[in-house]
Order: sequence, then structure tokens, then C-alpha cells
Amino acid sequence: MKSKLSAFLLAGALAFAPGLALGQPLNPTQDPGPKQDMKDAAHDTKNAAKDAAHDTKQETKKAYRSTKRGTKKAWHKTKNTVKGAAEGAKEGAHQPQ
Repeated sequence: MKSKLSAFLLAGALAFAPGLALGQPLNPTQDPGPKQDMKDAAHDTKNAAKDAAHDTKQETKKAYRSTKRGTKKAWHKTKNTVKGAAEGAKEGAHQPQ
């Protein structure tokens, strides 16, 4: 009974050994270490900041153009309304009731 149990435990250990071995670096130079991790984090932060700045620039342009378009539209409507009111006032002044 002891030999069967020992054989079973040994077989289990051998079955999981390749998985454990693959998780370990083959030599110490393959492990980048904390210094490389910090460099990678800095590069990721830099890229995220660039992406955020690009998105902000695009949204600012979009808002500027939309505001400019809305302002021109309002200006034209106001101009036409004032012109129509002035012409209406002239006609009203010329035609007494």
C-alpha cells in the first residue's frame, strides 16, 4: 500500500514538473527584474499621456469648430431678422392705417 501511494505521489509530481519548469526563466539574464519593469511602466505611462493629449486636442478642435459654426448660424439669423424688421418698419411707416 505504501509503495502504491509513493508511486502515485511521484507520478503526480512528475506530471506537474514541466509546468512548473516552464514558469521559471532558463537563466537569470531572462528575468528583466525590477529595473526593466520600471522602464516598461514609464514607457506605458508616456504612451498613455500622449494618447490622452491627442484625444484632448481632437475634442478641442471639434468643440471649436462646432461653436464657430453655431455662432455664424446665429449671426446670420440675427442679421436676417433685423433686416426683415427694419424693412417691415419702413413699410409700416409708409402705409398709414
